[in-house]
Order: sequence, then C-alpha cells, then structure tokens
Amino acid sequence: MTNNVDYEKIEKAVTMILEAVGENPEREGLVDTPKRVAKMYAEVFEGLHKDPKEYFKTVFNENHDEVVLVKDIPFHSVCEHHLVPFFGHAHVAYIPRDGVVAGLSKLARAVETTARRPQLQERITSTVADAMMEMLNPMGVYVVVEAEHMCMAMRGIKKPGAKTVTTVARGVYENDNVLRSEILSLIKMT
Repeated sequence: MTNNVDYEKIEKAVTMILEAVGENPEREGLVDTPKRVAKMYAEVFEGLHKDPKEYFKTVFNENHDEVVLVKDIPFHSVCEHHLVPFFGHAHVAYIPRDGVVAGLSKLARAVETTARRPQLQERITSTVADAMMEMLNPMGVYVVVEAEHMCMAMRGIKKPGAKTVTTVARGVYENDNVLRSEILSLIKMT
C-alpha cells in the first residue's frame, strides 16, 4: 500500500455514498465497510504512483532476434468512467533488437502496474507498448488486451460476457501483416 492514499478521506466519501443511496452506514454489515473500501482502493490503485518503464531498466544481452511473447497475463482494472471493474488478459509480444531482452516477468509487471489505476483499456494497451518501445528499443511491439467490463455487464446495455479487444502495433508490426498474423496465431494456440 502507498503513503499517498488518504484513507480517512476515502472512508468519509464511502460513508457519504452509503447515506446518499439511502443506506445506514451504522448498520452491522456496513460499520467497517468504509475502512475496507479505503484499504481496497489503496491496493487496487497502487499503480498510480508507479511507472511501467521502471521494469525495463534491467535488460539482458542474449543472442535472440525472434519473437518473445508472454500471453494470457491476467489483470484487473477499474473503469475511470464508472469506477467499476474490468478484467481480462493481456498478450505482449516484441522482437528484440541486437539481442536485448527483458525478463519475462517484467512484461507481466508492466501490465499489472498500468492496470492498477482508474483506467481505460485502450490506454493500458498503448502504455505497455510505448514503455517497451522507449526502454527496450525493440524491432517492434504488439500488445493485445481482451477484457470484460462491468460497466457494460451491470448497468447500461447489460451485456455480461461481452469482451472488448484492443491492439497496439509499434515498429515493424505497424505495417507488416505477416508479422501481425504470426502473433495472432501464436496467441490463439493453447
């Protein structure tokens, strides 16, 4: 948890929300809810004060110049428009330049950090790709994010199970349909 979180302010706000919807915040089941929500928000939004580029400062020199793909990286985030969750999987691929590779866990950490803030799925996709391009200078990066949004499932259109897919192509992936097809087929493999 971070020191930048004002727990007391969150607790007051949650109490006010409960009162505003007609609930009694002193009711047995709700007495500690504001404290629980404050702790949860500190955890869920811990990426606000972290930069995903940090994970790519340490690199390794390997004699590898082919695709590196980490797929099915689970994540959860919170829609900045409605403050309800969305969750899914990210698939992150890159082609190293001059054998410069990152630790595999760093790709997952970049996704996790980027997702842990009030967010848009499109921004997660581009932020991860841009961080990798800037820090690793690879030949190219391709990021695919698939997610289910509770703002579409719980309210509004009420379509649970609908998935949103966003992609970002950088470098050689921007204009090479063969490379894009290769990544998409690798992602579909079980």
